[in-house]
Amino acid sequence: MNGYAVAAPLPDVLPPIKPRRGFIGYLRRNPTIAVGGFLLLMMLSIAIFAGFLGTVDPTALAPARRTRPPSADYWFGSDMLGRDVYSRVLYGARVSMLVGFSVAILSSIIGLTIGLTSGFVRWADALVMRVMDGMMSIPPILLAIALMALTRGSVQNVIIAITIAEIPRVSRLVRGVVLSLREQPYVDAAVACGTRTPTIIWRHILPNTLAPITVQATYICASAMITEAILSFIGAGTPPIVPSWGNIMAEGRALWQVKPYIVFFPAVFLSVTVLAVNLLGDGLRDALDPRMAKRL
Repeated sequence: MNGYAVAAPLPDVLPPIKPRRGFIGYLRRNPTIAVGGFLLLMMLSIAIFAGFLGTVDPTALAPARRTRPPSADYWFGSDMLGRDVYSRVLYGARVSMLVGFSVAILSSIIGLTIGLTSGFVRWADALVMRVMDGMMSIPPILLAIALMALTRGSVQNVIIAITIAEIPRVSRLVRGVVLSLREQPYVDAAVACGTRTPTIIWRHILPNTLAPITVQATYICASAMITEAILSFIGAGTPPIVPSWGNIMAEGRALWQVKPYIVFFPAVFLSVTVLAVNLLGDGLRDALDPRMAKRL
């Protein structure tokens, strides 16, 4: 009782400070990735579980019930042959997702291989890039149409045609990254130490190309979905019996002014899917590019 206040004893163990880290914190710092990922996950769920979402056979014909407006029986209406537009739109998500992701993966792998070879092997650079420049001189949609004209319409051929059209853009992107990386001091040090070229590419070059190619793959995925819809719309893509968004819009264009819902619903689904992929790509670009990061 000497007039001095006695401080309360500190606890032996202080409660840990929980920083905003982890998956939730990452999404909060990158809202574009969160929104794009949520929309894309929703569209993927629709494509995977289309058979459990109140759909019927998308190819079942009912001429007596053709061009019905949206109602409790036909949520998105019916087309000229009486087929349920709701079921066709949901099953059409499978085609677009399959084409988009397949083209993104295949073109990224092939373009990555060509870009690494062209960027690091100097003697092959001129020859390979001239071939890529020649392919890039043709618009992707025209090149895809020309390739589809040589084959029959199928989902597999559409994937191959669009992949061939997208490979030059990936290879040039990777080549540009490799040209800047091969002049770095750590690459010169690896060469001076006698490290073999494949080892240098695998350990030092390849890991630094994954971030830009991941972002590019998202844009290729969105572009492939649009290209597939265009090919199907003009009759150069998937067969008419396949319920793809491009085929649905192509079949409904003749009745667009009187029955706009036949074109409206697949167009909305295509737009939302492409928007989701583009938002995801923009978010990944901002998150993976250190020059655009908001903080170190």
